[in-house]
Amino acid sequence: MVEGFTQKYGVNDLVYYEVHANAESAITREKQMKKWRRSWKIRLIEEKNPSWRDLYNDIKI
Repeated sequence: MVEGFTQKYGVNDLVYYEVHANAESAITREKQMKKWRRSWKIRLIEEKNPSWRDLYNDIKI
């Protein structure tokens, strides 16, 4: 819908997400993680989702 990272790189699967109490804490965490090395992010994903399955349908709103 809106051009951005996911459209540009053809991202279709949600393999990791975190739930936060409010937008401020989510934004703080996102900024923190953007500074991480790719290998750290991959390790985090594989700890929670070793098969890299799409988690979109697991989200509870």
